[in-house]
Amino acid sequence: MNLLNGPVFKRLEGAISAAELRQKVVSNNVANADTPNFKRSEVLFEELLAQQMGNQTSQINGKRTDSRHFVIGQSDSVPGASIVADANTVMNNNSNNVDIEREMALLAKNQLTYNYYIQQVNHDMRMIRTAIEGRA
Repeated sequence: MNLLNGPVFKRLEGAISAAELRQKVVSNNVANADTPNFKRSEVLFEELLAQQMGNQTSQINGKRTDSRHFVIGQSDSVPGASIVADANTVMNNNSNNVDIEREMALLAKNQLTYNYYIQQVNHDMRMIRTAIEGRA
């Protein structure tokens, strides 16, 4: 029984880690809003996860009893978040490309997303507790 090692928890763990990394990256962008020649960065996670999940169209899932076995069907692995720099745009006269209003909106969006992920983990843990204790 892999309640906490299942693919849903692994995706939530990856999403929470990506949200934490995104907070740091956007905060760094805000801190360098007036730095000449600074180029903003962003975190890619949801796109990579969607690509990985979209590429798996097989309906057959093989059970792996050893890490050296081939993966058949959906993989339990979750892609790691990656940081990409936007080096091609210019926003200010000093060759900086940080739009402070956009970065603040991204911070607010990331906070809401992080809160949603945490609520989902709490909900899943409550459901497991209810199943173990046998009461609501």
